[in-house]
This record gives sequence, structure tokens and C-alpha cells, in this order.
Amino acid sequence: MNNKILLENLRCIPDFPVKGINFRDVTTLFKNAECLKIMLDELYEIYKDKGITKIVGIESRGFVMASALAVRLGAGVVLCRKPGKLPAKTVQESYSKEYGVDTIEIHEDSITPDDVVLLHDDLLATGGTMKAALNLVRKFNPRKTYMNFLIELVNEGLDGRRTIGDDVEITTLMAI
Repeated sequence: MNNKILLENLRCIPDFPVKGINFRDVTTLFKNAECLKIMLDELYEIYKDKGITKIVGIESRGFVMASALAVRLGAGVVLCRKPGKLPAKTVQESYSKEYGVDTIEIHEDSITPDDVVLLHDDLLATGGTMKAALNLVRKFNPRKTYMNFLIELVNEGLDGRRTIGDDVEITTLMAI
């Protein structure tokens, strides 16, 4: 965790999207082949023996590593998107945010009770989106569920782990 090369290549944009927020831009990690390899290797080592059958990538930055890791693990990829983006019948979950209500959805035939699911996103801040994604996945009653983030903001008082709860194993590659 907290690989020096990843930390050196992670861009921080002050006051984005609003004043007072330090946005952690993972696109600088995605465009760097060495960083991609490091992240994929670290994720693979964490999950290679967990029996993962599906990886749920959270829109949109979660799609990148979810897809790469799925190939490496021999798992499928499930896209968790905002409403209206998926073409077939979906299951939805709505959740409150600091400035309103948002909704996410996945296809209703994406996950079965035999699946072992890894939910993946780029960043854990407040945890609201991922808690909703976890609730959504649990509607399918998979055998087991894991959760991963590339980055967890631990020094900004957001406490995303508390929002998610302690009934799912959460891993992160970087805690900043």
C-alpha cells in the first residue's frame, strides 16, 4: 500500500470541483503504463485466491481497473451506472448526497447467488455511492462480497468506511 511511484504520479487539483476540495485525479495513474501495472499487480495479489466471479465497476473511473482485473482473475465485469445508461432492464438503488438524491443501477441479470462479487471504484471519500452500490449488489444475494478502492481519503475527516459499515472487507491501495 502507498506505493511511492503511484503517489508520485497521482495528480491533486486544488479547489475542484468546488473551493476547498483537493481532487485526486487518477487519470494520471491510468495514462502511465508502469502505474497501471503496479495497480493491477497489487489488486491481483489481494484477490487472486478469493474466488471472484464478477467485478462491479462504479461509473466511470471504476470501469478501468475493474476490467483489467477481471481479465486477470478470469471474472466478468458488471457496470454500475447512472440511470438511463444501460440498455436492458435494471435494478436501481437511490441514496442521499450532500446536495440531493442520486441513483445508480445495474442490469437485472448481472449477478447470481453463485457469484463472489468485488465492488471497485477509484476513491473512497464519504462512502455514499459505494454504500448504495453494496446495497444494490446485495439485492442479488451473492455468496460473498468484497470492496476495493485505489485511494482512500483518511486525512480529510470524511470517514467513508463508517458510512459503508464493517460487514464487508474493504481494501485500498493508497491511504492519503
